[in-house]
Amino acid sequence: MLPPPIKKLLQLARTNKATDIHICAGSPILFRIGRDLVPSMAGKVTPDLAERMVLEMLTPEQQAQFREQLDYDLMVGDESGRYRVNISYNDRAVGAVIRILPENAHSIDELHLPEVVRTLSKATKGLILITGSTSQGKSATLSAIIHEINQKQRKHIVTIEDPIETVHDNHMSIVRQREVGRDTKSFYSGLRAALRQDPDVVAIGEMRDYETIKIALTAAETGVLVLSTLHIISIDKLIERILSYGPSEDQNHIRYLLAGALQGVIHQELLPTTEGRKRVACEVLVANDAAKNIIRHRDSFMLRNIINTGGRTGMISMRNSVKELVDAGLVDQELADGVLANY
Repeated sequence: MLPPPIKKLLQLARTNKATDIHICAGSPILFRIGRDLVPSMAGKVTPDLAERMVLEMLTPEQQAQFREQLDYDLMVGDESGRYRVNISYNDRAVGAVIRILPENAHSIDELHLPEVVRTLSKATKGLILITGSTSQGKSATLSAIIHEINQKQRKHIVTIEDPIETVHDNHMSIVRQREVGRDTKSFYSGLRAALRQDPDVVAIGEMRDYETIKIALTAAETGVLVLSTLHIISIDKLIERILSYGPSEDQNHIRYLLAGALQGVIHQELLPTTEGRKRVACEVLVANDAAKNIIRHRDSFMLRNIINTGGRTGMISMRNSVKELVDAGLVDQELADGVLANY
């Protein structure tokens, strides 16, 4: 059960439409609202108060693990919703960041994702990547694709997550959700096990090591639809980012696996709107023959030409996606110019 001070804080954060809460000694408690960190109180949190607030969320056994490991991740929840918590030491003081999770999986329509995302969700095999930097809504899009398949197709979906953020009830599909550290030891071991469980779809919360990437690509090429996220700042960095995980002697092999498996890439920027909400601007690459040839032999920056000329197959450039939001009055031009400086 969550302690009363934390429950009040969570309620206040939801009222203010915050996405994250920062508890840090020497600072006010901060809410992430849009792109800004906004103080939720006038005074600063002392080290003693920060430690007391944070550790009250843990059982004695969890507190002991935190003292030993110096970092600790957990999921907490109450009648108001579910929350992902990261606890850490910061210059010897205890602090935490609490992510406020959506109560239910959002649909593709609710997230205002382009229609090509729905088209990609109908693939029966291959790899779909959702990319972007931290806190750009990648997990929400991954969940929306799972939700779309679950609502409309008779599939067996296995997810491997760290932690489970959105709970999916079974609809037309069966969804088995496994949490790293609780239900399986690692993404790699969970993925290996999933491939023995007659899956149609495997969703990996994040591709973060070479062994996971290699087995995911192999699975995607041999008849399973694999969904995953990857941290990159633009599609221009896609190939190099994936290759950076493995030894140089394997690079050609990974290039050919990726070219054979890739169905599409959805790259995201989560933007605050003029209405005080958030909207996703996204760039979409559909892996046609020209894109696959670049992946096999060339650098990622050449994929931008494929996106810019691929409108007929549903491809969308970030510039066009952001322009649509500006033209609709949802995003101001100054913000748009700042985002597009990287494109």
